[in-house]
Amino acid sequence: MSHFSNILRKDRDRALYLYHQMVLIREFEQKVEQLFMQGKIHGTMHLCVGQEATAVGACSVLRDEDKITTTHRGHGQCIAKGADINRMMAEILGKATGLCKGKGGSMHLADLDKGNLGANGIVAGGLPIATGAALTSKMKKLGYVVVSFFGDGATNQGSFHESLNLAAIWDLPVVFFCENNQYAMSAPVYEMIKVPDIAERASAYGIPGVVVDGSDLLEVMRVTSEAVERARRGEGPTLIEAKTYRFKGHSRSDARKYRTREEEREWMEKRDPIKKYRSWLAGEGLASEQELDQYDADARKDVEAAAEFAENSPEPSLDLLTEDVYA
Repeated sequence: MSHFSNILRKDRDRALYLYHQMVLIREFEQKVEQLFMQGKIHGTMHLCVGQEATAVGACSVLRDEDKITTTHRGHGQCIAKGADINRMMAEILGKATGLCKGKGGSMHLADLDKGNLGANGIVAGGLPIATGAALTSKMKKLGYVVVSFFGDGATNQGSFHESLNLAAIWDLPVVFFCENNQYAMSAPVYEMIKVPDIAERASAYGIPGVVVDGSDLLEVMRVTSEAVERARRGEGPTLIEAKTYRFKGHSRSDARKYRTREEEREWMEKRDPIKKYRSWLAGEGLASEQELDQYDADARKDVEAAAEFAENSPEPSLDLLTEDVYA
C-alpha cells in the first residue's frame, strides 16, 4: 500500500479534497457532454471520464509553480491543477469570460497562472513544449518541475522520442506521464506497440520507466511524487505509464464499435477510480456514505453553476480577433 495511505489517514481534509476533485472532473465532463448534445458547444470534444485518478493523483503532488502540458483530453488535468471551472466552462462554450477569451475551446485550454501551459490538439504536441519549459527551469535555476501528459498513441510519434532523448541527455526536470487508456482513437494499444509495457521504452534513453495502475489514486500519487522529486533533485526525467481506461468514446462521433460492451463493463464496475477511492475512504472511516454523497451533490451543484455562468457570459467581440495573436 502506498505511503500516501498513511499520510491521508492523518489528513482527512486532504483525503476528502482529492475525492471532491475526482468527482468534480467527472461531473464537469458529463455536463460538457450534455451541453454538446444540446448544440451549445462547437467543434469536437474529448472526455476523460474514467481517467480521473491520473489527473488528480499526478497534479496533487505538484507545487503551485510546477507546470503541466496536456492532451486534447485535458479537462481533468486543468481542473486538478486548480483552474476556475466557471472560466473553463466559458472557454469550452467559446465565451469572452473563458480562460483564453473563448479562442481556445476544449482542445486548447491553458491557464498560465496555474502552471497549465496548455492542452494540444496535435498528438504528442505537448512533449516538446514540456521539454522546453524544463530546459528553461534548469538554465534559469527556477526550480520548477514539468509534467507532460500524453496518450499511448503519442508514444509512436517522433516528438516523443526526441523529447525523451533531449530530456535524458540534459537531465531536465520533466516527468513524462503516459495515460495508456488502451486505445489510440480506435486502435488497441497491443496492435500498435510490440512491447507489453510502454514504460519499457524508457530504457532506450537511460531513464527510469514505471508502470502504475491508473485507476488507483494512491499509487498514482506515490509514483508521480517519486518521479517529481527525482526531477527536482536534478537527476533527470522519468517515464510513467498509467494503465487506465476512457469510459466514453475517443470523441463525440465515436460509437465505440471497436470494443465490446463486456470490456467496458469490466472496467466500469471493477476499476472505476472514483468507486475505488470512495471505497477506501469509507473503509478507513474517513467519511460516511452520506458525507460522500454530499460531496457528489456539491460537485454537481458547482458544475451546474459553472454551466449557468458560461451560458450567461457574452460572446467575444470582433475586435478581440487581433489580440493575443503574437507574443
